[in-house]
Amino acid sequence: MLANDTIPKKNMNIKAWLSAFRLRTLPLAFSSIITGTALAYYHESFNALIFVLALLTTLFLQVLSNLANDFGDSEHGADNDNRIGPERAVQNGSITKKQMKTAIGLCALFSLCSGIALIIEGTKQINLKWFLFFLALGIASIVAAIKYTAGKNPYGYKGLGDVFVFIFFGLVGVVGTFVLQLQFINKSLLFESLFPAVAIGCFSAAVLNLNNMRDHQNDQNAGKITLAIRLGFKGSKIYHGLLIITGCISIYIFGYLSHFGLSDFVLLSLPIFIFLKHLRKVRGIHEERKFDPELKVVALTTCLLSIITMIIMVINF
Repeated sequence: MLANDTIPKKNMNIKAWLSAFRLRTLPLAFSSIITGTALAYYHESFNALIFVLALLTTLFLQVLSNLANDFGDSEHGADNDNRIGPERAVQNGSITKKQMKTAIGLCALFSLCSGIALIIEGTKQINLKWFLFFLALGIASIVAAIKYTAGKNPYGYKGLGDVFVFIFFGLVGVVGTFVLQLQFINKSLLFESLFPAVAIGCFSAAVLNLNNMRDHQNDQNAGKITLAIRLGFKGSKIYHGLLIITGCISIYIFGYLSHFGLSDFVLLSLPIFIFLKHLRKVRGIHEERKFDPELKVVALTTCLLSIITMIIMVINF
């Protein structure tokens, strides 16, 4: 029989990896895939295999980003005993830097393989240039996931994280999924898809902004100059409000362009109401740690919005 201390160590290691994967971030990541797929379904184009591959690729990319963030912030000193957020695996020693590097490499490989399968399936009825375009986007997504905080000159330390989150979680995630599902290019449909893409991108950037407002003092001490630090405490709240309001307006414009009925707008107003209630709470926060619960509120409400959008699209099909 194994020694009594063997099982707890194994269990601790599994727990450490699950914590490092940060699976709670997946609902936000999946929101763009759900929304893009809902748009395609509404326009009579749905491929279950593309949907599954898109979710799988997003899962690998999100976990890759989380692991690289764990490694990078530890490497650059942003993860330390003064950090307010959840404790990180490399920081507390439950996962070594060598193990984390190996996991990052494997996740990057899985993301690439899954992404290529997705692109092959989604572009088989479009010409070669679109395959190459999406392949370039896929590689850029992998690089962006790693370079956020890891390696030399990470862009997250220069206040550019919000821009990349908006682009990849919003525009690339929603519009990219939509095009791969449609398997053809239509300018008017692409224009229409930009509005929900902007909404998901804004809400995703809002989650990052909350994270950066929570950690702004510790990040500043570590030399991690996020947009929240550049804007200051008051400016970050104003910026946060602009992100949420822009996202809400964008989704309503999309509803108008898609000829939503009154009942559809009523259903759509549920997550919008939660967002506005969240804004009132953020305005009254004066302690950094109180931003932490609001990350979950925005992430889950964004996922709820994507699911409601899908329900409306299916009903109106």
